[in-house]
Amino acid sequence: MQSGHRTGQRLRAGLAGLILALAAGSALAESLKVGYLPVTGHAKFFVAKEQGFFKEEGLDVELVEFVNSADGLNAVVANKLDVGAFGTAAPLVHYARGSELKIIGGIMGEDAAIIVKPENAGTIKTVADLRGKKIATIRLATGDAVLRAALKDEKLNWKNDVQIFELKNPPAVLEAVKSGQVDAGVVWGPHDIRAERQGLKVVIRSSDVQPGHPCCRLVVKSDRAAKGDTWDRFLRAILKAEKFAAQNRKETIDSIQKYVKLDRDILEQGYYSPHLDQTSDPNVKGTQKFWTTLVEAEFVDGTRPLEPIFETGPYHRALEKLAKENPKDPYWKEKLQAEKARNVL
Repeated sequence: MQSGHRTGQRLRAGLAGLILALAAGSALAESLKVGYLPVTGHAKFFVAKEQGFFKEEGLDVELVEFVNSADGLNAVVANKLDVGAFGTAAPLVHYARGSELKIIGGIMGEDAAIIVKPENAGTIKTVADLRGKKIATIRLATGDAVLRAALKDEKLNWKNDVQIFELKNPPAVLEAVKSGQVDAGVVWGPHDIRAERQGLKVVIRSSDVQPGHPCCRLVVKSDRAAKGDTWDRFLRAILKAEKFAAQNRKETIDSIQKYVKLDRDILEQGYYSPHLDQTSDPNVKGTQKFWTTLVEAEFVDGTRPLEPIFETGPYHRALEKLAKENPKDPYWKEKLQAEKARNVL
């Protein structure tokens, strides 16, 4: 009888200890507010959250949705977010205006497209064909900046030779094109797929005019960049999500579907599109090239040196640690090689 009593006591004590350990673990988890756009290109946030990679790294992440990069970047600058991924143009424009920002990684690249009504697809085939046309874009979106740079390359002045209308989000652009209010529109994926299913035509992709361009950099305020090993752990979770998504299609789409309310087949086609780059590094070279095109297109004032915006240490350490933990995994070796090529000025 006493033995049974002692056993019960031990069980209760063990259970209490387990509850305390779980509570302590929860209390020790670092809270982060992370800003995202409801697009397939931001899937690594959703995968890291739903598959437990943030939790594995001791992070309690709250994902906060925005409809465009301009609003999201404003939230980063105003300290309402710890980190966000909002285009390449938005952080560079804010940086050019004096905001103290750091790029610590990336979520995606490329993936923007110019759409038109079917009857205009025969006459609008190239950027040069946009002369005199009305074009809908999304304010401070990467595709908008790529378009303006491409117009300059064609000797077209985006201030005078075309009419650009900055709208709130991709659905607004789709409606403007469908209704004939504009001749062409710039959207990001998977809204290019939605456009095609609604009878519109993709005539130009951002990767056609600026191959390999970055989009959606991971941006933090400068005073938050030196936050112990927080960003190392955050980027480890993002890298784990990148690998998981490459190898687990069904579970990846399950994760995306919780945050992007579109048909499953659209999400799958959008995420696994050949026009979407899913690398997670800062892409220093690509961002520098993008900055140069913005300056040349008179989209930003380029008097401020760009080099201080890059904080490449967290990504390098995160990747190096994953490679050391998995020495036989070729995935991380390939990532290390890519990092050396992309992250130097």
